[in-house]
Amino acid sequence: MITTVSPIQRLSQDVISLIAAGEVIDSLAAVVRELSENALDAGATRISIHLWPAVWRVRVTDNGVGMTRSDLEQAATAHSTSKIRTCDDLSQIQSLGFRGEALHSLAQLSALEIRSRGVDDVGWRVNYGAEGTVLAIEEVAIAPGTVVTAENLFARLPNRRQVLPSVPQQLRQVQQTVQQLALCHPQVTWQVAHTDRDWFTLWPGSTAKTVLPQILRDVTVHDLEQVSLSADDLGCEHGQLDLLVGLPDRCHRRRPDWVRVAINGRTVTAPILVQSLIYNFRRTLPRDRYPVCFLHLQVPAEQVDWNRNPAKSEIYLQDMEVWCDRIAIAVEKTLRLSNLADSAQTQRTKQLFKAAEAVSSYGLREKELPSQLKAIAQVQDTYIVAEHSGGVCLVEQHIAHERVIYEQIKTRWQTVAIEPAIILSQLSSRQVEQLRRLSLEVDLFGENLWAVRSVPAPLAEREDCADALLELSLGGDVDEAMVATACRTAIRNGTPLSLDTMQTLLEDWQRTKNPRTCPHGRPICLTLEESSLSRYFRRHWVIGKSHGLRR
Repeated sequence: MITTVSPIQRLSQDVISLIAAGEVIDSLAAVVRELSENALDAGATRISIHLWPAVWRVRVTDNGVGMTRSDLEQAATAHSTSKIRTCDDLSQIQSLGFRGEALHSLAQLSALEIRSRGVDDVGWRVNYGAEGTVLAIEEVAIAPGTVVTAENLFARLPNRRQVLPSVPQQLRQVQQTVQQLALCHPQVTWQVAHTDRDWFTLWPGSTAKTVLPQILRDVTVHDLEQVSLSADDLGCEHGQLDLLVGLPDRCHRRRPDWVRVAINGRTVTAPILVQSLIYNFRRTLPRDRYPVCFLHLQVPAEQVDWNRNPAKSEIYLQDMEVWCDRIAIAVEKTLRLSNLADSAQTQRTKQLFKAAEAVSSYGLREKELPSQLKAIAQVQDTYIVAEHSGGVCLVEQHIAHERVIYEQIKTRWQTVAIEPAIILSQLSSRQVEQLRRLSLEVDLFGENLWAVRSVPAPLAEREDCADALLELSLGGDVDEAMVATACRTAIRNGTPLSLDTMQTLLEDWQRTKNPRTCPHGRPICLTLEESSLSRYFRRHWVIGKSHGLRR
């Protein structure tokens, strides 16, 4: 992505003759694509898109480098751009937009308005005529960046409106366009609104691995593996290959709709590269299933010709066969990394835990929890591993302790006097009344100051007692106050515990009236039966001297 401050100028006829036909603005998605690419070229890190399909309006707002008044006066005229100057520049394309036709096309198709301001400049608003000429210009107050609004799109071409897809289909195309741009530019925040409501937001991250789970809701970060190969890894002077892969034992699809390829920041149609990706996954997926993967190549500019078609979605790429070989290396590396990090037994592990959940503490089956638990370890300072006669339990220490404290408080809710009093400020009359309803002693101490002279017993010795009192003042009955107090005073996850402390907690938890869930309703214990563990480790197999023979 190139941030440019070069002035906008009209291209010479020699350069124009070498460029493919002007931008094709044939849908709402095309408008969003062209304006978003301009925003990315301007170095934007936040792009907001607002659509009003019923009135054929699109607005794109960015926080990138704005335009000067002279730039705005030229921006919508034909073949005017700041991104190239000479014929030689066409072989060194570093930006997403460069032909100087997008804004001109929009001016022909709509009532176009641009508001823009540079960091050290004033803001300007310009309205354009059908040929991109300036109709009106005035100084306006605006944050640094650019706002482009296209009103009444395609009004001058009613036949085009009539043949466009339905509004739901066009919105789906917009969504796909934004998703593709977000994968290519993960450092950008994307906010999209539809009519008068927020539609979706894609939050930024360092790589596409952060973005993809926001797009495919059934995919998590843990289902993905990513590899980045530098020029040295690829055996070339310049270039980079980034491959994001859904682990084959976790996610795959019925159609190759999520085998995506991007080159130098733009998603492209590249059938040869797509087939190469599918081929290299052929031994890792079930029959008739396709991988989830996103390939992004950073290729020297001189190896790419973007002028194959006006939409720049189809390209000529040099050394295609060489890149296919590099894809094979990248796929092999991602799968090898995933095998090292997570064994091929992931699916069976998931099935084991799914079976354990079904009979454990979720209340789906009325089954007695194991008795006589013996604490044997702590995992990540969060889970207590406990052994019992029928297998193993995992107990989440915070919510187990929360259950213990809640039941203790409930049986003997009491407040204790404290000295000195805790001084709270800016309490509303409703908050004061709420604290008194909980049997706490609260007196006026000064202007907008109140002295709390008694508190729930479990909070009396805590350093964060004042914060807890503010929470209690915000509402709820006595039982909700008990739950809040129990949550605040329970052992925190991340706290190392000795075996004796873990054992005491397990025994206290097992003596509670409702040991299955915490007061908020979350499950406390996951039970793994020995019979399930036996099946998982294939203990029903008979192991011979050189190989296993099943009974």
